[in-house]
Amino acid sequence: MDSALSDPHNGSVEAGGPTNGTTRPPSTPEGIALAYGSLLLMALLPIFFGALRSVRCARGKNASDMPETITSRDAARFPIIASCTLLGLYLFFKIFSQEYINLLLSMYFFVLGILALSHTISPFMNKFFPANFPNRQYQLLFTQGSGENKEEPTAMPSSVQGLTGGRGSPAPGSGLTRPLCPEIINYEFDTKDLVCLGLSSIVGVWYLLRKHWVANNLFGLAFSLNGVELLHLNNVSTGCILLGGLFIYDVFWVFGTNVMVTVAKSFEAPIKLVFPQDLLEKGLEADNFAMLGLGDIVIPGIFIALLLRFDISLKKNTHTYFYTSFAAYIFGLGLTIFIMHIFKHAQPALLYLVPACIGFPVLVALAKGEVTEMFSYESSAEILPHTPRLTHFPTVSGSPASLADSMQQKLAGPRRRRPQNPSAIGRFKKLKIGLHKPKSNLSRLPLPLPPLGTTRHRESGAGSLSEEGAQRGRAKSWKL
Repeated sequence: MDSALSDPHNGSVEAGGPTNGTTRPPSTPEGIALAYGSLLLMALLPIFFGALRSVRCARGKNASDMPETITSRDAARFPIIASCTLLGLYLFFKIFSQEYINLLLSMYFFVLGILALSHTISPFMNKFFPANFPNRQYQLLFTQGSGENKEEPTAMPSSVQGLTGGRGSPAPGSGLTRPLCPEIINYEFDTKDLVCLGLSSIVGVWYLLRKHWVANNLFGLAFSLNGVELLHLNNVSTGCILLGGLFIYDVFWVFGTNVMVTVAKSFEAPIKLVFPQDLLEKGLEADNFAMLGLGDIVIPGIFIALLLRFDISLKKNTHTYFYTSFAAYIFGLGLTIFIMHIFKHAQPALLYLVPACIGFPVLVALAKGEVTEMFSYESSAEILPHTPRLTHFPTVSGSPASLADSMQQKLAGPRRRRPQNPSAIGRFKKLKIGLHKPKSNLSRLPLPLPPLGTTRHRESGAGSLSEEGAQRGRAKSWKL
């Protein structure tokens, strides 16, 4: 049995012969079943756990850990960008030496693999650290400027970010005199993260030196899980656009040309999951692999994770759409492997995965009458749910006297108003509040505040200022 090969971008499966010209002994039926079953299991693990972690990621309160949201415009452009990338790699392998290109790609994925694997194992490793483990906090900060022009880094709270508008210098009229430092890299980590990075680096060196299939799979699983966790579709319509575009892309580049197969055979990077078909005969030194591209995992996986978040938004304590799409993925990938095994030819896996992952949940929604809710669900609305959002303009009703009484009750609470500099009062603009038509006399409205330390006192029907009123103003604070 020949090895199954997958495309580096979307994971199209091919039954092709060995590329080194040597004759390999046919694999046993047990070895083939073990290889395909292992690939299916390894594909399901990052989808399941990545979907669960995507829910926690969407609810995270740290703005730096917010996921990347894919919009409908991004989804429409993705097949075009993927096609250009695939064709570019094909031309590179035809023009330049394959050895040097793979060396450059290996170094690139070596760094990315260490970071992805560290992020993946970090939640699991935290359970093994003892309670008295000395966990120190670190920060890697890379800012702009040097010498006399160097700007001191300044932490920008949300209120200051609103004044700066996301730029390094304060907005005019904001009252900030010192420019804020633009942060290019701001990475916070602790001692536990350093331990995870050290363990991941061992795997990275192992892969870089040996290119062993176990190290390749560890990096591939980490890439897949991080992709499902951190790449979020904003709605179901965007997911249909993305999967539909890649459906056409996959079929064209597999059945229409040999570009995808050529790139897949020449590309040496941990962007695919592999499992040896001759493991039972040769052990860990086996070299006749069945392969599955990471695109077959990540692309359907982010759609399945979206349906899990949709299930949670319904607040019915059921995960119907998630389990349905998960079962549809198992069916689609199993059908891909079966047809590839029967016809011994390259098979675009998304040809079977896309109709299954979209069709099954839509049929369930039709049966339950929730098609409208499914396609109107917006996943991006659940990111940072603690952030208040203004959905409508409030209206102010009631008489001016009742408004003044309610404001007086709020000011009479436990908080104390700090005395302010009289000169600072002039920097505040007067606010105009539109009220409904008053039901009482307007003479009960509070007058504009005079400078602090004085009070308006009527003498002989005239509104003049007196020293006695000024002393009373210093003794108590003004109340509206």
